[in-house]
Amino acid sequence: MTPSDLAQVCWRKSSRSGANDSNCVEVAELSGGLAVRDSKDPAGPALLFGRDAWSSFVNGLRRGESSP
Repeated sequence: MTPSDLAQVCWRKSSRSGANDSNCVEVAELSGGLAVRDSKDPAGPALLFGRDAWSSFVNGLRRGESSP
């Protein structure tokens, strides 16, 4: 996936993000998974995750799990 491909997707912030919160990430749904980027640097790099990996990550956060 190229940066121009990611420029065409619909990015969204968490509904829990405040209007002036500078520590946000944005997520975009892709056909094969999700992309995540720093909302302060929309032209910067994005991390790509498969759906299973993203679900595992989110479920782990909900359970209070973290890894170093």
